[in-house]
Amino acid sequence: MNAKMPLIFIISERPMTSPKTDIPDDLRRPLLKAALPHIPFDGWSDRVLSRAARDLGLDPAMARLAFPGGAGDMIDLLADIHDRDMRRLCPDETLNRLKTRQKITLLVRTRLEVEQDIREAVRRAVTFLSLPQNSPTGAKILYRTVDAMWKAIHDPSTDFNYYTKRLTLSAVYSSTLLYWLNDETENYQDTWDFLDRRIDNVMQFEKTKAQFRNFTAKFPGFRRISS
Repeated sequence: MNAKMPLIFIISERPMTSPKTDIPDDLRRPLLKAALPHIPFDGWSDRVLSRAARDLGLDPAMARLAFPGGAGDMIDLLADIHDRDMRRLCPDETLNRLKTRQKITLLVRTRLEVEQDIREAVRRAVTFLSLPQNSPTGAKILYRTVDAMWKAIHDPSTDFNYYTKRLTLSAVYSSTLLYWLNDETENYQDTWDFLDRRIDNVMQFEKTKAQFRNFTAKFPGFRRISS
Protein backbone atom coordinates (compact mmCIF):
# COMPACT_ATOMS: atom_id res chain seq x y z
CA MET A 1 0.00 0.00 0.00
CA ASN A 2 1.32 3.42 -0.88
CA ALA A 3 2.46 5.50 2.07
CA LYS A 4 1.35 8.61 0.25
CA MET A 5 -2.02 8.79 -1.44
CA PRO A 6 -3.51 11.96 -2.96
CA LEU A 7 -6.93 13.32 -2.08
CA ILE A 8 -9.36 11.73 -4.51
CA PHE A 9 -12.71 12.97 -5.79
CA ILE A 10 -14.23 10.07 -7.69
CA ILE A 11 -17.27 10.61 -9.90
CA SER A 12 -19.83 7.97 -8.97
CA GLU A 13 -21.66 5.98 -11.62
CA ARG A 14 -24.98 7.08 -10.18
CA PRO A 15 -26.02 10.69 -9.39
CA MET A 16 -25.45 11.72 -5.80
CA THR A 17 -27.72 14.29 -4.21
CA SER A 18 -28.43 15.37 -0.66
CA PRO A 19 -32.01 15.04 0.58
CA LYS A 20 -31.67 18.65 1.75
CA THR A 21 -31.01 20.17 -1.68
CA ASP A 22 -31.87 19.61 -5.32
CA ILE A 23 -28.39 20.67 -6.43
CA PRO A 24 -26.53 17.55 -7.64
CA ASP A 25 -23.25 16.58 -6.04
CA ASP A 26 -21.25 17.03 -9.23
CA LEU A 27 -21.92 20.75 -8.69
CA ARG A 28 -21.42 20.60 -4.92
CA ARG A 29 -18.05 18.83 -5.13
CA PRO A 30 -16.13 21.81 -6.60
CA LEU A 31 -17.40 23.99 -3.75
CA LEU A 32 -16.29 21.43 -1.19
CA LYS A 33 -12.87 21.06 -2.82
CA ALA A 34 -12.44 24.86 -2.90
CA ALA A 35 -13.36 25.04 0.79
CA LEU A 36 -10.76 22.50 1.97
CA PRO A 37 -7.69 24.80 1.83
CA HIS A 38 -9.52 27.28 4.10
CA ILE A 39 -10.50 24.74 6.78
CA PRO A 40 -7.16 24.66 8.69
CA PHE A 41 -7.45 28.41 9.24
CA ASP A 42 -11.19 28.99 9.64
CA GLY A 43 -12.59 25.59 10.59
CA TRP A 44 -15.83 24.22 9.21
CA SER A 45 -18.08 27.26 9.01
CA ASP A 46 -20.37 29.30 6.78
CA ARG A 47 -17.46 31.71 6.27
CA VAL A 48 -15.46 28.93 4.60
CA LEU A 49 -18.40 28.16 2.33
CA SER A 50 -18.64 31.80 1.26
CA ARG A 51 -14.89 31.94 0.60
CA ALA A 52 -15.07 28.80 -1.51
CA ALA A 53 -17.89 30.34 -3.56
CA ARG A 54 -15.87 33.50 -4.16
CA ASP A 55 -12.83 31.44 -5.16
CA LEU A 56 -14.96 29.84 -7.87
CA GLY A 57 -16.59 33.11 -8.90
CA LEU A 58 -19.98 32.04 -7.56
CA ASP A 59 -22.60 33.88 -5.56
CA PRO A 60 -22.30 32.84 -1.89
CA ALA A 61 -26.08 32.52 -1.86
CA MET A 62 -25.76 29.69 -4.38
CA ALA A 63 -23.26 27.97 -2.09
CA ARG A 64 -25.72 28.14 0.78
CA LEU A 65 -28.37 26.53 -1.44
CA ALA A 66 -25.91 23.74 -2.24
CA PHE A 67 -25.20 23.16 1.46
CA PRO A 68 -28.29 24.33 3.34
CA GLY A 69 -27.05 22.57 6.48
CA GLY A 70 -23.77 24.47 6.30
CA ALA A 71 -20.63 22.81 7.64
CA GLY A 72 -22.44 19.63 8.61
CA ASP A 73 -23.57 19.10 5.03
CA MET A 74 -20.04 19.72 3.73
CA ILE A 75 -18.54 17.18 6.13
CA ASP A 76 -21.27 14.70 5.24
CA LEU A 77 -20.49 14.99 1.53
CA LEU A 78 -16.74 14.71 2.14
CA ALA A 79 -17.19 11.55 4.20
CA ASP A 80 -19.47 10.02 1.57
CA ILE A 81 -16.93 10.74 -1.17
CA HIS A 82 -14.16 9.11 0.86
CA ASP A 83 -16.30 6.07 1.66
CA ARG A 84 -16.69 5.61 -2.09
CA ASP A 85 -12.98 6.18 -2.63
CA MET A 86 -12.24 3.49 -0.06
CA ARG A 87 -14.48 1.03 -1.85
CA ARG A 88 -13.00 1.86 -5.25
CA LEU A 89 -9.46 1.37 -3.93
CA CYS A 90 -10.40 -1.98 -2.35
CA PRO A 91 -12.13 -3.86 -5.19
CA ASP A 92 -13.55 -7.34 -4.82
CA GLU A 93 -10.63 -8.91 -6.65
CA THR A 94 -8.32 -7.58 -3.91
CA LEU A 95 -10.56 -8.31 -0.94
CA ASN A 96 -11.47 -11.81 -2.07
CA ARG A 97 -7.86 -12.92 -1.68
CA LEU A 98 -7.79 -11.94 1.99
CA LYS A 99 -9.13 -13.33 5.24
CA THR A 100 -11.84 -11.37 7.06
CA ARG A 101 -9.38 -9.81 9.51
CA GLN A 102 -7.13 -8.66 6.65
CA LYS A 103 -10.08 -7.28 4.70
CA ILE A 104 -11.27 -5.10 7.57
CA THR A 105 -7.73 -3.95 8.35
CA LEU A 106 -7.19 -2.95 4.72
CA LEU A 107 -10.50 -1.10 4.54
CA VAL A 108 -9.88 0.88 7.74
CA ARG A 109 -6.34 1.74 6.68
CA THR A 110 -7.43 2.77 3.19
CA ARG A 111 -10.26 4.91 4.60
CA LEU A 112 -7.72 6.84 6.68
CA GLU A 113 -5.14 7.11 3.92
CA VAL A 114 -7.51 8.77 1.46
CA GLU A 115 -7.70 11.65 3.96
CA GLN A 116 -4.04 11.98 4.84
CA ASP A 117 -3.54 15.08 2.66
CA ILE A 118 -6.32 16.88 4.55
CA ARG A 119 -5.58 15.62 8.05
CA GLU A 120 -6.09 19.02 9.65
CA ALA A 121 -9.48 19.37 7.97
CA VAL A 122 -10.40 15.93 9.30
CA ARG A 123 -9.26 16.96 12.78
CA ARG A 124 -11.47 20.03 12.58
CA ALA A 125 -14.36 17.86 11.36
CA VAL A 126 -13.99 15.53 14.36
CA THR A 127 -14.09 18.53 16.69
CA PHE A 128 -17.15 19.94 14.90
CA LEU A 129 -19.03 16.64 15.03
CA SER A 130 -18.21 16.13 18.72
CA LEU A 131 -20.40 19.10 19.65
CA PRO A 132 -23.75 17.93 21.09
CA GLN A 133 -25.81 19.66 18.40
CA ASN A 134 -23.79 17.95 15.67
CA SER A 135 -23.60 14.46 17.18
CA PRO A 136 -26.53 13.06 15.12
CA THR A 137 -24.65 13.96 11.92
CA GLY A 138 -21.48 12.41 13.32
CA ALA A 139 -23.30 9.20 14.24
CA LYS A 140 -24.84 8.97 10.77
CA ILE A 141 -21.47 9.45 9.08
CA LEU A 142 -19.74 6.88 11.31
CA TYR A 143 -22.45 4.28 10.75
CA ARG A 144 -22.37 4.81 6.99
CA THR A 145 -18.60 4.30 6.91
CA VAL A 146 -18.53 1.06 8.90
CA ASP A 147 -21.60 -0.20 7.07
CA ALA A 148 -19.76 0.36 3.79
CA MET A 149 -16.85 -1.69 5.14
CA TRP A 150 -18.99 -4.68 6.08
CA LYS A 151 -20.88 -4.49 2.79
CA ALA A 152 -17.57 -4.33 0.91
CA ILE A 153 -16.65 -7.78 2.22
CA HIS A 154 -20.19 -9.08 1.58
CA ASP A 155 -20.70 -9.99 5.21
CA PRO A 156 -23.78 -12.23 5.48
CA SER A 157 -24.71 -11.32 9.06
CA THR A 158 -28.34 -10.63 9.88
CA ASP A 159 -30.40 -9.70 12.92
CA PHE A 160 -28.39 -9.11 16.10
CA ASN A 161 -24.99 -9.90 14.59
CA TYR A 162 -25.59 -7.34 11.86
CA TYR A 163 -25.75 -4.53 14.40
CA THR A 164 -23.13 -5.79 16.86
CA LYS A 165 -20.54 -6.07 14.09
CA ARG A 166 -21.17 -2.47 13.05
CA LEU A 167 -21.04 -1.28 16.65
CA THR A 168 -17.76 -3.10 17.22
CA LEU A 169 -16.19 -1.79 14.02
CA SER A 170 -17.38 1.73 14.89
CA ALA A 171 -15.28 1.55 18.06
CA VAL A 172 -12.27 0.21 16.16
CA TYR A 173 -12.47 2.77 13.36
CA SER A 174 -13.17 5.81 15.55
CA SER A 175 -10.39 5.00 18.04
CA THR A 176 -7.94 4.39 15.19
CA LEU A 177 -8.97 7.66 13.56
CA LEU A 178 -8.27 9.59 16.76
CA TYR A 179 -4.91 7.85 17.16
CA TRP A 180 -4.00 8.61 13.53
CA LEU A 181 -4.80 12.30 13.94
CA ASN A 182 -2.06 12.58 16.54
CA ASP A 183 0.45 10.16 15.04
CA GLU A 184 3.72 11.74 13.90
CA THR A 185 5.62 8.50 13.20
CA GLU A 186 6.95 7.74 9.75
CA ASN A 187 4.20 6.50 7.43
CA TYR A 188 1.91 6.44 10.49
CA GLN A 189 3.41 3.13 11.57
CA ASP A 190 2.23 3.54 15.18
CA THR A 191 -1.34 3.91 13.90
CA TRP A 192 -1.18 0.68 11.91
CA ASP A 193 0.26 -1.13 14.94
CA PHE A 194 -2.57 0.31 17.04
CA LEU A 195 -5.10 -0.86 14.45
CA ASP A 196 -3.64 -4.38 14.50
CA ARG A 197 -4.02 -4.49 18.29
CA ARG A 198 -7.65 -3.33 18.11
CA ILE A 199 -8.41 -5.97 15.48
CA ASP A 200 -6.72 -8.59 17.69
CA ASN A 201 -9.06 -7.61 20.54
CA VAL A 202 -12.10 -7.91 18.30
CA MET A 203 -11.08 -11.28 16.90
CA GLN A 204 -10.50 -12.63 20.40
CA PHE A 205 -13.92 -11.38 21.47
CA GLU A 206 -15.57 -13.01 18.44
CA LYS A 207 -13.74 -16.27 19.18
CA THR A 208 -14.93 -16.24 22.78
CA LYS A 209 -18.47 -15.46 21.66
CA ALA A 210 -18.45 -18.38 19.21
CA GLN A 211 -17.13 -20.75 21.90
CA PHE A 212 -19.89 -19.67 24.28
CA ARG A 213 -22.54 -20.22 21.60
CA ASN A 214 -21.19 -23.70 20.92
CA PHE A 215 -21.19 -24.50 24.62
CA THR A 216 -24.74 -23.34 25.27
CA ALA A 217 -25.99 -25.16 22.18
CA LYS A 218 -25.20 -28.42 23.99
CA PHE A 219 -27.26 -27.39 27.01
CA PRO A 220 -30.60 -25.84 25.93
CA GLY A 221 -31.67 -25.32 29.55
CA PHE A 222 -28.50 -23.32 30.31
CA ARG A 223 -29.06 -21.20 27.20
CA ARG A 224 -32.55 -20.27 28.41
CA ILE A 225 -31.21 -19.29 31.83
CA SER A 226 -28.35 -17.20 30.36
CA SER A 227 -30.55 -15.36 27.85
